[in-house]
Amino acid sequence: MTEPAPPTRPQLRRQLRKARRSLTPSQQREAAEGLYRQLAQHPQFRRARHVSLYLPTDGEIDPRLLLRAAQRRGKATYLPVLSAWPRTKMVFQRIRPGEKLAPNRFRILEPRINPARQRRIWALDLVLLPLVGFDDVGGRLGMGGGFYDRSLAYLARRKSWRKPVLLGLAHECQKVGRLAQASWDVPLQGTVTDKAWYVAQ
Repeated sequence: MTEPAPPTRPQLRRQLRKARRSLTPSQQREAAEGLYRQLAQHPQFRRARHVSLYLPTDGEIDPRLLLRAAQRRGKATYLPVLSAWPRTKMVFQRIRPGEKLAPNRFRILEPRINPARQRRIWALDLVLLPLVGFDDVGGRLGMGGGFYDRSLAYLARRKSWRKPVLLGLAHECQKVGRLAQASWDVPLQGTVTDKAWYVAQ
């Protein structure tokens, strides 16, 4: 009997998005609190002065408790913002507490573009990335738009780098055995869920 073929990246993306969207509001709240407990006192988070996070959509684990904690501690916090042109570009812009946000073309809230408050990704200390799927060796399956991969493409030309530290954030149900990585994929230093850290060796 032949083994069933492993799912393609689009099939896996659909399965994992469905899994995280099926979590109830109370499960999402518990996951957000668990994520906060995993990260808030960790040295990687405590040492970072310039931290990029994201606002959750489509069932993604919610890092807003970490965003508020970072702001209370006086860290500079950033959100990814889609560029009007070129439409494939993403920038990282500082956000302050209570700032007004508007939905972008994917209906994700973001601040109004202000180049004076943007920071190059290589000048950030810690980037907390959303993802659709992950494995325990730094593999990340994104939504398919390639925005983070393009922002981080410069790292492929470096043998090693110290910053930014790249950590994926996810629900435990998004973990898979091993992701086949495309040539443009930038590996993470690890992924943090509400239950555990998966550090790439």
